[in-house]
Amino acid sequence: AQQQAEPAAAAKKVEVPADSPSFGPATAKVTIVEWSDFECPFCSRAVPTLNKIKETYGKDVRVVFRHQPLPMHSHAKIAAQASMAAHEQGKFWEMHDKLFANQRALERGDLEKYAQELGLDMNKFKAALESSKISTKVDADSSAGTAVGANGTPAFFINGRFLSGAQPFEAFKPLIDQEIAKADKALAAGTKAEDLYAKLNQDNVNAAPAAPAAPAEPEVQKVEVGNAPVRGPKNAPVTIVAWSDFECPFCSRAVPTIEQVEKAYKGKVKFAFKHQPLPFHQNAKLAAVASMAANEQGKFWEMHDKLFANQRALDRASLEKYAQEIGLNVNKFKTDLESGKFDKQIEADMADGSAKGANGTPTFFINGRTLVGAQPFEAFKKVIDEELKKAGVAMAAEAK
Repeated sequence: AQQQAEPAAAAKKVEVPADSPSFGPATAKVTIVEWSDFECPFCSRAVPTLNKIKETYGKDVRVVFRHQPLPMHSHAKIAAQASMAAHEQGKFWEMHDKLFANQRALERGDLEKYAQELGLDMNKFKAALESSKISTKVDADSSAGTAVGANGTPAFFINGRFLSGAQPFEAFKPLIDQEIAKADKALAAGTKAEDLYAKLNQDNVNAAPAAPAAPAEPEVQKVEVGNAPVRGPKNAPVTIVAWSDFECPFCSRAVPTIEQVEKAYKGKVKFAFKHQPLPFHQNAKLAAVASMAANEQGKFWEMHDKLFANQRALDRASLEKYAQEIGLNVNKFKTDLESGKFDKQIEADMADGSAKGANGTPTFFINGRTLVGAQPFEAFKKVIDEELKKAGVAMAAEAK
């Protein structure tokens, strides 16, 4: 977050393709280019912020939408294509709002239903959804995003100045205000309105400090395993500590990836689990308590697997059923569930996670290096291989 307070540190030359959806005039004083993913929960959180920017700044701001459907989101690419199929009929923003309002329903049938609700020509929409032209456009956006460092979503470039994540309006405001002041100066000095974005974008790139010759060392935090449940050898050269929530769908998506990591790096990785039950998941805290009650009987991981496999059934009765199924002493389990004895550890995990920036779930620390979200195996592999290299351990074989 600190870097975002010093935006001059990162400015990129960012193109605005003529066929990209946008609102606000091309002659606006500020152009915000957003790379986004319709299945990403953080992207949907950014929508009200962008609406507030629209209301506050009117014609002074243009927002351009570009696509970065992340590989971990199985419906993101087709949703991106649906938005562009709607764009061909002049209804991109209406479809954009529908998709973000219905992130859990992005199947082909759902997309056709939204198209119908928006009054689109259905034959045209279906044909466009399958056209290679639209698929190519989405891929081009994605590659362009990767080239400027927009690998996570949402990512914003404000006249080229980078702002990462679902930031509040207050994070955008100072940057927008600074850019409007620069635009007013440029216009007064004779820059034409239609050349404004190209000039301000280039000025910001020129003003940004030159990139350091050597890649910066990644920030490493001191992360203690403490008394968290752990699996893997005690003296493993790589320790992965996860902050997770049993009701979070992204956390459950990370489970098979972690299993793949453990298999690929057998004997070289240990994995610790810490709790970050999010306030909007009503059963997450109780599920965390249940996992620790199972831990008390030596069966944390069995309960961990049950809870993630049954995320929609985490009420009290379901937890007792799982305790029975994994062979716990159910009376002891029930007593422990009510005892409050694990509250302190769970709250300590939460506070420790928040202090380290693990406010969303899942968040992983690999030898203290942060990896946020349900990332693919390759993202873990890159960091683990670097850590093993540091430790002088032979690289693991590719995961089968």
